Amino acid sequence: MKKSLIILLMMVSLVALPNTMMAAEKAPIHATAPAPAEIPAEVQVMLNRLEEIKELDKSELSSSEKKALRKEVRKIKKDVRASGNGLYISSGAIIIILLLIIIL
Repeated sequence: MKKSLIILLMMVSLVALPNTMMAAEKAPIHATAPAPAEIPAEVQVMLNRLEEIKELDKSELSSSEKKALRKEVRKIKKDVRASGNGLYISSGAIIIILLLIIIL
């Protein structure tokens, strides 16, 4: 009983506690941001309109006007995403990719 308890504690300590002897110091990597690509004019117009909507004082608007603004914002965001300026991966796809990496 005593021997199995000691072996169990040793195994837990090897798994649970970090092994600092294998850690190597590396110089910090300074990531430089790539130069931003030029944004097309039509997308820039949409982004400017979004900024205008954000800056509006919405407390004075009626509920129908607020609803119209929300619809406009959704449409603009949908159009910007459809313009092809980015890669969007769903969270489910990310989970599946991580599981495949862990398994393989």
